[in-house]
Amino acid sequence: MGDGAKTCAVVLGGSLAGLFAARVLADVYDEVLVVDRDVITGVEGPRRGCPQSRHINGLLARGQLAMEEMYPGITEELFADGVPTGDLAGNVRWYFNGKPIKQKHAGLVCVAASRPKLEFHIRERTSALPNVTFAERHDILGLETTVDNSRVTGVRVQPLGDEDGGAVGAEQVINADLVVDATGRGSRTPIWLEALGYPRVEETRTKIGLGYVTQHYKLTADPYDGDLSINPVASPDLPRGAIFTKTDGGRVELTTYGILGDHPPTDQEGLYEWVKSLAVPDIYDALQHAEPLDEPVAFRFPTTLRRRYEKMTRFPDGLLVTGDAVCCFNPVYAQGMTVAALGALTIRDHLHTGAVPDPFQYFADLAGKVIDPPWEMTHTVDLSFPGVEGDRTPQVKMAQAFLRLVQIAATRDGTVAAAYMRGAGLIDGPEALMRPPMLARILWNAMPWNKAAEAQSRRRQSAPVGKDKTPVS
Repeated sequence: MGDGAKTCAVVLGGSLAGLFAARVLADVYDEVLVVDRDVITGVEGPRRGCPQSRHINGLLARGQLAMEEMYPGITEELFADGVPTGDLAGNVRWYFNGKPIKQKHAGLVCVAASRPKLEFHIRERTSALPNVTFAERHDILGLETTVDNSRVTGVRVQPLGDEDGGAVGAEQVINADLVVDATGRGSRTPIWLEALGYPRVEETRTKIGLGYVTQHYKLTADPYDGDLSINPVASPDLPRGAIFTKTDGGRVELTTYGILGDHPPTDQEGLYEWVKSLAVPDIYDALQHAEPLDEPVAFRFPTTLRRRYEKMTRFPDGLLVTGDAVCCFNPVYAQGMTVAALGALTIRDHLHTGAVPDPFQYFADLAGKVIDPPWEMTHTVDLSFPGVEGDRTPQVKMAQAFLRLVQIAATRDGTVAAAYMRGAGLIDGPEALMRPPMLARILWNAMPWNKAAEAQSRRRQSAPVGKDKTPVS
């Protein structure tokens, strides 16, 4: 397979990370082939090979911008297809430590699409590119390399036949100038590299014991009061949380979760009781006016995982890795799809002059510019739960203490809340909260003796609000 007269890039895996990679590769390579075990083109529902597609998947504000950069106009296409939207800070009810933060618009476009809906639109836009094709129902067997294993020259695949158990085809080789592994957490690249004589990639794992359950509903009464989502976040005092959001098809998605083995049940009555135990009653009250549309579905996520390709001293040319195949974040923080999109833009940055990207430069940029900031942010939060094992360095403890101050101040000051959510949405870096004017605002509003802030917060809560959730004077 493959035409040696043309340049060809092969993407392993047709989920979002693979589609994003295919999109940027299509600007440089004559042919881009996406290989996947599933039938993926034209599929509008959850896919067998993507169990996460049955659960809430959030696209952060920075991810929306990256998606729009790669697929101009796609955001409006999603909205036209019934996907609700709002502002991540102004139209979402966030609760930290059981207390609501102030709502204020922060220019954070929220795309409340279900995972299947988002994948469908991105897949349709990608498959419409004239030089992108899909090899569906193909198992990926391994890499093809030069004799000295210094360069990847393609992949070995095997057709699986139809989904009803048809005959398996003969092994085939797809020649490629570049192979991009986007096969997710179960990526076999570390094993393949070892078999080729390369060192095993260093891995960083944190055991969080996360479990969550998702169910969809039709509301008979609207509890949102103009909001898009109700999100009580798990805390060390109560390591249970939930996301209850409007989504496409006029439905509401509930994903509720617990960490360190404290997992939601999947029987209906037990699930209702679990939701009742959350830090705020909003979701439980809403479910009294909701009709279940499907059965509760569980998912387990035992550990976060980061593969440190940037630390390798030897790596073959002609191979890159992206998405969850490099780093799997705690899914509660909804960073995976956004980091996958930013990873694709990083690949694009290394496609200059049409030459095959230098893997060392690519992995260094991916780690330092894309993965490090959200990884450090969420790792700090994970370690705030006493049962999560890890090194709580003085730096981590200082970051946790500062985060507590920010969350307290955000319950009293909308400007702080908006800045906090801009950081969570990966629009601004953590340094934005440390700038002197913002730092002074955080410290003033976080002080326990600040009765004026408490009183002002109560007055604002009782005052009428405008469309941007700010009090009307």
